[in-house]
Amino acid sequence: MSKTIGVIVGSLRDGSFSRIVAEKIVSLLPQDFQAKFIEIGQLPFYNEDIDTPENTDPEFTAFRAELKDLDGYLFVTPEYNRSVPAVLKNALDVGSRPYGHNNFSGKPALVVSVSPGAIAGFGANHHLRQTLTFLNMPVVQQPEAYIGSVHQLIDENGEITKPETVSFLQTLADALVDLVHVAEYRQSVVIQRAAHKTASN
Repeated sequence: MSKTIGVIVGSLRDGSFSRIVAEKIVSLLPQDFQAKFIEIGQLPFYNEDIDTPENTDPEFTAFRAELKDLDGYLFVTPEYNRSVPAVLKNALDVGSRPYGHNNFSGKPALVVSVSPGAIAGFGANHHLRQTLTFLNMPVVQQPEAYIGSVHQLIDENGEITKPETVSFLQTLADALVDLVHVAEYRQSVVIQRAAHKTASN
């Protein structure tokens, strides 16, 4: 059965390094995996006044609908002031609310940070991981993905073609695929146990 990976990019800039990296990673997924890029720049800042049963912002509703039935996530983000861009944190806040309706819960994720600098978005990477832990998302632990000097990895056509870089990105794609399969197996075990318990009662 085909799996769908939601791709959320933390940069809104046209032709951003983060989006180029994200596009390359999803191109390395196996044929039975497809990618769905989810745009986040249109979301208003989260505010409970516009997220009530009587009055929910339509952008919130549309965004949450896009998150339904995804099998995992790829997050690719730059680092702003040693953390994630506000637009990415806002998307996580919107998608995980209202309380009790966390659309991210239980979904495997791969976190990749991208930067022209040598530190490679280390701060953003780990701030994002901290948030995903609270959102109950299993995250690929190894290999860690800090892509520094990213502008030197992209050719004049806006492509990543260096064999060593492509090979590394392939290991990231493979790790996410493996984690999705592990999560699927665990979910099947939970369902079987629940069915057995119901039958025993």
